[in-house]
Amino acid sequence: SGDNLPLVRTIAGLLSCRVGGGVRTVTRAQEILESGAQQVIVGSSLFKDGRPDLEFASALAGAVGAGRVIAAVDSRAGQVVIHGWKTALPLSAIEAVRALEPYCGEFLFTYVDAEGLMGGTNIPAILSVKAATSRRLTAAGGITTQAEIDDLDANGVDAVVGMAVYTGRLAVD
Repeated sequence: SGDNLPLVRTIAGLLSCRVGGGVRTVTRAQEILESGAQQVIVGSSLFKDGRPDLEFASALAGAVGAGRVIAAVDSRAGQVVIHGWKTALPLSAIEAVRALEPYCGEFLFTYVDAEGLMGGTNIPAILSVKAATSRRLTAAGGITTQAEIDDLDANGVDAVVGMAVYTGRLAVD
């Protein structure tokens, strides 16, 4: 609860950071970037009435620069999900990525179906999103092994690994 900008300032003073969470306005994105974040991660607010909110995306990109915007596109059961993965939209991740591409420099794609389950991720689903955009793609959701990380890397996709590191299943050297 509360405002995390003091924390962002502290961490961004020490490390290069990409910051997201609760970015609902252009002003908030600007505040985060002015606090030292290199890029701002925006998710649910990029969608309105079941589809990409291109008006907001355009305003955001115009204010901070598309290269500083990472569009978070989360997918469960083949549909984009927002609001903490609670609201499913009648839209695929591929459709969302294609619509939002002009307004961001990167995508963060979470394959929610595998998130936290330690059973591996869906490489074909991730690569289909990668094929839909020329932007940088970072993938999350169930990435558990070094082989998955290597496969994604070989295909030009960065990986976010959480539970596999936290539980010690994947060693960080």
